[in-house]
Amino acid sequence: MKEGGIFNRPPLLMRLENKVLLVTGSCTGIGKAIAKRCVGEGARVVIHGLEAQLGEAVVTELGSDKAMLHIEDLTTEGCPQRLVDLAITTFGRLDGIVNNAAMVVATNLQSTDLPFFRKMLEVNTLAPFALIKAALPELRKQRGCVLNIGSVNAWSGEPNLLPYSVSKGALMTMTRNLGDTLMREDGVRVNQINPGWVLTENEAQRKRDHGLADDWYKDLPKVYAPAGRILRPEEIAAAAVYWLADESGPISGQVVDLEQHPFIGRNPPKDSTTIPTP
Repeated sequence: MKEGGIFNRPPLLMRLENKVLLVTGSCTGIGKAIAKRCVGEGARVVIHGLEAQLGEAVVTELGSDKAMLHIEDLTTEGCPQRLVDLAITTFGRLDGIVNNAAMVVATNLQSTDLPFFRKMLEVNTLAPFALIKAALPELRKQRGCVLNIGSVNAWSGEPNLLPYSVSKGALMTMTRNLGDTLMREDGVRVNQINPGWVLTENEAQRKRDHGLADDWYKDLPKVYAPAGRILRPEEIAAAAVYWLADESGPISGQVVDLEQHPFIGRNPPKDSTTIPTP
């Protein structure tokens, strides 16, 4: 090829080269998959969660030069600031946060009391708000970003996921609101992805607790999984990278559903086989 041809171009940088990211709830499931993918794309990450042994295993896998662990309940006073401070003292900067940590508990109108509802909102909505607020001074310096991990249940929700669905709906409204205001005032992007049904470790265990066989996910009714299977955490992580990378440009205040069928207005056939919901 002539000079300047495709074979003489410099190698492309990894998509998150030199970025520092904070991923809550990253000891397991979607958060862990996002953290691993981010490191694979050149980032350094703060791992967070409640399961110390699992978190230590993630850090060991990623390498202590690429990952740092913090174990603490996000709703504890001062936790968001401690996470931000850890990123700065360990890696020297903070380019983005991923609000992934969440409570997923099946309750409905009859089985939900106010203290539980408040706890759900505290973990799933107010803790992300507190972390965004704590991280904003650092994100402003880097013209960084926020990625909120919601749920397709934010649009309405299943009957036995009332508090969870409301909390994710509130998170979605916050994404829309801050996605506009923080971009205007601080140059910080805020976006959200709403995963559908994902085969995480916790989801697999919940279904077993509901009485399903260990391999329940291998033979799902087409009405719930037209593709023949549900989503994998790694597929959510692949989508997350776009919103954390510079390639998403100035896009802000957007919510993207990651599911294999239209979630709203979809009526399962009357003869469909049902399975316990999350």
